[in-house]
Parts: sequence; C-alpha cells; structure tokens
Amino acid sequence: MRLLFLGDMVGRTGRHAVFDRLPGLVSDLRLDCVIVNGENAAGGFGITESIFNDTIDAGADVVTTGNHVWDQREALTFADRYDRFLRPANFPSGTPGRGSTLITTKNGARVLVANVMGRLFMQPDLDDPFAAAEAILAACPLGEQADAVVFDFHAEATSEKQCFGHHVDGRASLVVGTHTHVPTADCQILPGGTAYQSDAGMCGDYDSSLGMDKEEPLSRFVTKLPRGRFEVASGPATVCGLGVEISDRTGLAEKVAPLRLGARLAETVPAFWQAD
Repeated sequence: MRLLFLGDMVGRTGRHAVFDRLPGLVSDLRLDCVIVNGENAAGGFGITESIFNDTIDAGADVVTTGNHVWDQREALTFADRYDRFLRPANFPSGTPGRGSTLITTKNGARVLVANVMGRLFMQPDLDDPFAAAEAILAACPLGEQADAVVFDFHAEATSEKQCFGHHVDGRASLVVGTHTHVPTADCQILPGGTAYQSDAGMCGDYDSSLGMDKEEPLSRFVTKLPRGRFEVASGPATVCGLGVEISDRTGLAEKVAPLRLGARLAETVPAFWQAD
C-alpha cells in the first residue's frame, strides 16, 4: 500500500498548495491513502467545515488536527458529523468528534488512523497519550481488524515523539509527528517495522516564522511586546510530508522517505515512487 502523509496546512497559501498539488500526486504516484493535518488551515488557527470538505475533495482520505482543533468554533459542531475528521484521541470523554477512524482505502485495505496529542509544553493538558494509544490498538489491532495503522502524534517535544514511536513499534505502520512545522531529518523504520519521523513539516510559506508573517513574532522576541496579531505568511508555499510503502502481508513499513515540493526547501519525492 502507498500512503502519503502531509504536515500541517497553514493558512490560505498552504491549503491551496495542497489543493493544487494533491490530485496530481494521487494520480501520478498511484496513492492508496492520503492523510493531511489541517489544524492550521483557517487563517493559521483551526479549520472550518468548508476547508475540511475541500481537503477531502482534493484527495485526502482523513484530516487530522491538534491543539488548535477548536479555534474555529464551528468545529465543535461539525466534528461529530464526519468520521474522517479527527481531533486528538486523548481529549476527555464526551469531547465532540473522534480521535481515531477505520477507513477503507482505494485498494480495499482497512486503515486505522489515530490522532494523539503530546503533553510536554502543550496546551491544553490532555489525558495520557500512551494510554490512549493502548486503548485504540486494543480495539483495532494491526493484522486483525486493521491492515495498516497510522498515528499522527501532535506534540512539541521530540523526546516524547520518539518515545511514543518506540512504544508502538511493531504495532503501527507509521508514527509521524506534527505541530512544530519544520521537517526533521530522522525519517526511518524502527526495529519493529514502524515508519517514523519526528515532524513532517508544514504545508506553508517557509519564508516565515512557522508559517506566520515573520515581522510580528520577530518583534515580540526582540521587544517582548505584542504590536499586532499574528498573520499567515502569504508567499509561495512548500508542501511537506512523507511517503510510506506498507506491506500488504504484515501491515508494517517497507520503505519511507520525505516528500517536499515547493519554492524554498530542496524538492524531493520518494525515490521508490519516482522509479515508476
């Protein structure tokens, strides 16, 4: 199975880069499953129902989120209506929406996608993400109810992300970090067969501060004073994520490599897909 994960879409420039690129990627690379993190898609803060639907229409199978999931208040209403829209699973019981979903992909595979949020340096302070993962895996284990299992681990600390990856190694096809908006260079397959990367990066303008126009955050670092609102950077966006080849027999990763397409970062497409 060919799976593509794209990191946080940031604002108009990020989401339109995804909408423009994704249909061609699905077709040209013959992708079976696409997952996109959309928590910064609406002006950098949260996601609207229309943006969610546009992301699905562009070719995404599931949209994940993170700590900004409720920044657009309408998400509290529409989250319950879509089984392909995820908020972190370790929100308290009774929170709108769902933290995991089982989908059937284009090639007929059953893919469990789960969204979990870390606790180090993160707000709000949610329930234990490791316990949440255990409950998700117990209910839908790899090789039984699921042909592949993907975790979007939305967190700040790389140590927490790495430990989470090791915790579910051999029981998940992919653990990929989101939230910090910078693609890390530690793309690998862990000893048990789980593909891992600490952060997929963002889909947004990299001539910025994490996708935001750099002047206001730079001013705050220098002066310690707010002078205005954070605004999304509007320059050309780079699409960042990673591609994974997942064994149809074991559900574990066989190959993993980054994908970057756009104006500022060195472009790369997984070599194991380029050959086709």
